[in-house]
Amino acid sequence: MKQDNAYLKPVTLKNILKFAVPTIAMTVFMSFYTMVDGLFVSNLIGTSALSAINLTAPVIQLVTAISTMLATGGSAVIMRKMGEQKTEEAKEDFTFLILVNVLVGVVMCVFGYMTMGRIFSAMNLSQDVEMYCVEYLGRYLVFTVPILLMNNFTLYMIASEKATLSLICSVAGGVLNMVLDYVFIAGFHMGIGGAAIATGLGYSVTAVVGLLVFMSKKSLLHFKKPVFRFRVLVNAAANGSSEMATALVTGIVTMMFNWTMLTYVGEDGVAAVTIIMYVLMFASSLYTGYSYGVAPMLSFYYGEQNHEKLKKLVTVSLKVIAAISVVTMAGSLLFTKPLVSVFARPDNPVYDLAVTGNRICTVALLFIGFNIFASGMFTALSNGIVSAVLAFSRSFVFMMAMMLVLPAVLGVNGIWLATPGAELMALGLSGGMFFRYRGRYGY
Repeated sequence: MKQDNAYLKPVTLKNILKFAVPTIAMTVFMSFYTMVDGLFVSNLIGTSALSAINLTAPVIQLVTAISTMLATGGSAVIMRKMGEQKTEEAKEDFTFLILVNVLVGVVMCVFGYMTMGRIFSAMNLSQDVEMYCVEYLGRYLVFTVPILLMNNFTLYMIASEKATLSLICSVAGGVLNMVLDYVFIAGFHMGIGGAAIATGLGYSVTAVVGLLVFMSKKSLLHFKKPVFRFRVLVNAAANGSSEMATALVTGIVTMMFNWTMLTYVGEDGVAAVTIIMYVLMFASSLYTGYSYGVAPMLSFYYGEQNHEKLKKLVTVSLKVIAAISVVTMAGSLLFTKPLVSVFARPDNPVYDLAVTGNRICTVALLFIGFNIFASGMFTALSNGIVSAVLAFSRSFVFMMAMMLVLPAVLGVNGIWLATPGAELMALGLSGGMFFRYRGRYGY
């Protein structure tokens, strides 16, 4: 490890932002992948096709959940070894975990094709919406392996002090996605399948660049002959289990949202939920990007037992999260109508549903950032159990409780209130865990 690397610099806001700003920008552009699909699909095909994108989301989240677990958990394990000066062992583990992801991608692709027909036929959807679902997911699954590699290389580029390159890849992928969306849908009339192909090719940019980067021995992390260490796989899975749980339960909660909206409003309600999820996803990408950016720093300082730097990093991070929370909530409230109008015209019944829902759901932005950071922090500190408890409680237990109770009492408004209610409950749990483990980690 070079003595002039970024991890040995003082912990200041400026140095933290050098890590975090590129990853924040990166995750924002990554959120554009799905949002751009929704934008072109809703305007060029219709809101029924927009509903289909949301209905396929749980299946996509299931496909990527294991990769998310191995990427986040593996990054924490490997960067901890780097902090302990076990650099060669870390590179062997890195290569091994990438190969595991490729295998997972192949298996999940086959599984997706085998089950998607039965999944959508069981939803009792209209013929058009069911057709859109099968077409979109069928094209998307072709890119399963590149998408899983993108998930991994995004984090490992950050850990290898190449956050700017990761950002460039994300921007390039986002621009390619936008251009191809228009070309495939408006130019070649490929329909919703064209949107899925455009998204897959956009994701593939990071996958291809990552392969080239990590083949070079000049990179802090690079490929070398892998060594199978079962303990490494178990530790990566344990550390990243919270992120996998988040992906899985997000899919389940999305299904619950869709089912409840189909019951109360119909397919227009699913389209409205989709628009609001785009807004929340965009805002949440700021918190996620920051957490991704500082995670390698947390892992490194924990590995070298530098409690002073660790404490300062956490303190500054909480202030940054608070500032982002206030700005995103204010922005979402101020620009609710313009944001919704991008996806649905004012004369569309989806428009009024989405405007009302977004104004209510926006309150959740005050709490989401702290919950995301708390879960990511414990993952970086190699405490996958606490991270999993936080993520599972926030994304599933609290959300399902709110979804079962509030709509029955308040109707459609109860559906919108479920997200702020669940995030507020999760904030209480995150705060409790934060103070409980403060002495152990010294932050």
